[in-house]
Amino acid sequence: MPIVQQGTINTTALVVPDLYVQIVPPQNLVLNGVPTNVIGMVGTAQWGPVDQPVIIGTMADYAQAFGAVQNRKYDLGTALSAAVQQGAQNFICVRVSDGTDVAATGSGPTGCISFTALYTGTLGNQITVTIATGSQANSWRAVVALPGLNPEVFDNIVGTGNAFWLALAAAINAGNGPLRGPSQIIAATAGAGTTAPTAAGYTLSGGSDGVATIAAATLVGVDTLPRMGMYALRGQGCSIGVLADADDWTQWTNQAEFGLSEGLYMILTGPSGDAIQNAITTKQNAGLDSYAAKLMFGDWIYWYDQVNQLMRLISPQGFVAGRLANLSPEQSSLNKQLYGVVGSQKSGAPNSGQATTYAEADLQTLFQAGIDVIANPQPGGAYWGVRLGHNSSSNAATNGDNYTRLTNYIAATLQAGMGLYVGQVINASLFQRIRATLLSFLGNMLQQGLLGSTDGTPPFAVVCDPSNNPFSRTSLGYAQADVQVQYQAINEKFIVNVQGGQTVQISRQTMPAGQVGA
Repeated sequence: MPIVQQGTINTTALVVPDLYVQIVPPQNLVLNGVPTNVIGMVGTAQWGPVDQPVIIGTMADYAQAFGAVQNRKYDLGTALSAAVQQGAQNFICVRVSDGTDVAATGSGPTGCISFTALYTGTLGNQITVTIATGSQANSWRAVVALPGLNPEVFDNIVGTGNAFWLALAAAINAGNGPLRGPSQIIAATAGAGTTAPTAAGYTLSGGSDGVATIAAATLVGVDTLPRMGMYALRGQGCSIGVLADADDWTQWTNQAEFGLSEGLYMILTGPSGDAIQNAITTKQNAGLDSYAAKLMFGDWIYWYDQVNQLMRLISPQGFVAGRLANLSPEQSSLNKQLYGVVGSQKSGAPNSGQATTYAEADLQTLFQAGIDVIANPQPGGAYWGVRLGHNSSSNAATNGDNYTRLTNYIAATLQAGMGLYVGQVINASLFQRIRATLLSFLGNMLQQGLLGSTDGTPPFAVVCDPSNNPFSRTSLGYAQADVQVQYQAINEKFIVNVQGGQTVQISRQTMPAGQVGA
């Protein structure tokens, strides 16, 4: 009485009389949407792996992985901190350097042992290695400490002469017990010295971040193995992309192309203190016209840096990316309040006495060019927010935030789930299952409000049958599903018609008894 999976035996060629139980998998695949809140960020930092994606959820995670927020341009932590203030909590971060970054080093007794920080960066200059008496008799312990991380304790190390230093290096590099694995802070190298250990402390030094010649091109990186910069985000499942402070217009279309290829919404920025006409001319010269990129005007934001305890002028990218990540993909950034903004170059520094706002003509000029801006007030009140909610495309059918994000969401979900149908036999059953899967996914989107229509009719249609799969195609191994999805429009121009005056006559309808009407 064999139990088999459906399709693993030929049920038309059985010989032995028996009971055959076939496990039949569910016929209709269920699609679950991919996350739309993952922000890929690239920038500089004072610690951590270079050109490698690292998952970050909070500022505490960032401090452990990359060190503190730095008061400088292209800083990864600054952009991330602004995004976190908008409610974002899912990041893939990539640290970059200009190639001159150095790991901090230190030495114990001459010729006995040396220490090297696990990563390059100035944070490594705060690493200390303390050697003290161990818990067991005639043993020693080493404590490796770095502010912001839990101290690493390597206890009960024994040996005399050079054997002790070899044992200490082995404990640091490989761990010295089931509960004490290798150091995540330093690597150790034992020398040939035989000096007896004594209680002492050693501090590493010489670490550098490698940021002196950082430019936007560094953040973009290269797309050859090993990938560097922005291209290290390939295949990481990000939905929004930010290259911190990358205001070089010559790199804008590279970012837009990456956004198209990976399904990312790239948030770009103009240079600090830009002029409106210059921004328009620059965008035209760059040839930027893509729904995959959102260009923010170079009106940078005043923001209070809690780590460094000072007011700073930073790029608008982090605020916009964080707000979009904290919205469902059918939503627009238009008229959504931003947090942590205390001023802008246009409105003036805090306590400056200046309170300049954008004129209607200024906004119209920017918006017609496909350039967005953070401004105060908003249509909904006196708060800071994104004023347009558009990407850089000149096509009115595709220039909304919602078009980019919803299109990328649907495409990424289908890419992640529909591949299971590849390799299956093409027949009427396959067509039915494909159609049922797609309709189920779109129906879930409708039920959850991601899709909708003004008249209540279904805003989608799926065709997968012989009408779009003729024998001439299926005989070559092709199967095709045609899907149409109508997105919900964003209310951008709200018109309220008011007729008032002492001569206005109101028409009222008389309702049956018990009903109220006007």
